[in-house]
Amino acid sequence: MNPQPLGWFGIFRLGLVQAAIGAIVVITTSTLNRVLVVELALPAMIPGALVALHYFVQILRPRLGYSSDIGGRRTPWIIGGMGVLGLGAVLASLATAMMASQFWAGLALAVVAFLIIGGGVGACGTALLVLLSKSVAQTRLAAAATVTWVMMIGGFIVTTILAGKMLEPFSLTRLVEMTAVVAAAAFLVTVVATRGLESPIARQIAGAVTLRRDESGFFEALRAVWRESHSRRLTSFVFISMLAYSAQDLVLEPFAGAVFGLSPAESTRLSGLMSSGTLIGMILVALVCTVGAKAKVGRLRLWTIGGCIASASMLLTLAVSGFVGPAWPLRPTVFLLGLANGAYAVAAIGTMMGLVGRGRESREGTRMGLWGAAQAMAFAVGGLAATGLVDLSRWIFESVPLAYAVVFVGEAALFVWATVFAVRLSRDDTAGLVEVDLQERSALYVTEAGRG
Repeated sequence: MNPQPLGWFGIFRLGLVQAAIGAIVVITTSTLNRVLVVELALPAMIPGALVALHYFVQILRPRLGYSSDIGGRRTPWIIGGMGVLGLGAVLASLATAMMASQFWAGLALAVVAFLIIGGGVGACGTALLVLLSKSVAQTRLAAAATVTWVMMIGGFIVTTILAGKMLEPFSLTRLVEMTAVVAAAAFLVTVVATRGLESPIARQIAGAVTLRRDESGFFEALRAVWRESHSRRLTSFVFISMLAYSAQDLVLEPFAGAVFGLSPAESTRLSGLMSSGTLIGMILVALVCTVGAKAKVGRLRLWTIGGCIASASMLLTLAVSGFVGPAWPLRPTVFLLGLANGAYAVAAIGTMMGLVGRGRESREGTRMGLWGAAQAMAFAVGGLAATGLVDLSRWIFESVPLAYAVVFVGEAALFVWATVFAVRLSRDDTAGLVEVDLQERSALYVTEAGRG
C-alpha cells in the first residue's frame, strides 16, 4: 500500500504554513526596518545589515535538511523551525525597543535575534518544501508552488494590515506585543495545518529508508549530493537567476523617480503593478502546467527557460527606456517584466520540487537545503550588489540613465547565464525533468526498505 498524493486541501494546508512564515518575516524585514530608521532615527545600514545577516545564516540549510533526512520526518522540523522563527522575531522586537535607551545592548540582542530568525526560516522552509515535493503529484508541482508562494504574499498583506491597526497609537511596547501575538498565531496555525499530513505509511517508509543511511555524516552526504550533476547545475541556476531576480527590488523605484520623475506614491504604485504581473505570471504557469500536464506546453522546463529569456528581454527593454525618458510606456514594460518574473519563479520552484527526489533516497532535505542556501545567498548579495553598482556607474559615467542601464543589462546577462544551466538541466538524461509520479517513487522506497 502506497501513500496517496496530497490533494488540493492538503496543498492549501501547507500553504498556510508558508503564509505563517511570511507573516513573521514581513514584521522583521519591513516593520522593524521602518521603526529603526524612522522612529529611532538610526542609519538605514543597520536594519539592512541585520536582514542580510538572516539571509547569510541560511547557508546552514543543507545541514538542517540533512538532519530532517536522518529522522525521515519533516513535520517536527516545520513546527520546531516555526517556533524558533517566532522566538527570534519576539527577540528582534525587544532588541528594537532596547535600542531606544540602550543602543549597544539592543544591537547585540538584535544580531542574536536575526541569527535565530535565519535558522528558523531555514529549518521550517526547507522541511516544508521537501514535504510538499514528496507529497504532491508531479502534474501539480507548478500549482503547488504557486499556491504556497501566493499564500506567503497573502501572509505579508494580511499581517501588515492587522499589524498597522494593532500599532495604533504607536509605542515600542505595542510593537513587542504585536510581534508576540503574530508569532503565537503563526505557530498555532502551523501546528494545526500540519497535523496528520505525514501519513503513518509515509512515515514508516521514510523511516525504513533512513535507517539504511551510511554512517559517514553530513559532509559526506553533502559531497555526494554535489557530485550529482543535476544538483550542481540546479544550485548554479538558482543562485545566478535569483541574484538577477532579487537585484530588481531595490533598483526599480529609485530608477522610476530619478529617470522618469515619478513621485514616491507613483513609484510605489509602479512597484505594485510589477507585483501584480508577477502573481498573474505564477497563476498562468500553474494553470497551464496543471491542465496541459501531458502536453509539451505543460512542461516546467520550457517555462523555466522561457521565463528567464523573457525576463532578460524585458530588462534590456527597461535599460533602453531610460534613454527615451517619460515618452516611454513604462507601466506596460514593468508589468511585462513582472509577468516574466512570475513565470520564471514558479517554474523554478516547481523544478526544485520535481528534482529533489532524484538521486540517492533519504537525501531530499540535503538537496533542498543546498538549493535553498543558494537562493538565500543570492538574496543577501543581490540588492547590495545592484545598489552598489548604480552608485559606482553614476560616479564613473556621470549619467543617471546610463548608470541604471548598466545594472539592468547586468541583470539580463545573469538571466541569460541562468538559461544556459536550465538548458543543460533539460538535456540531462539521468536527472532531467522527466515525469515520475509519486506512486513510482513510493514503490522505490518500499523496494529499498524490503532489501534492508
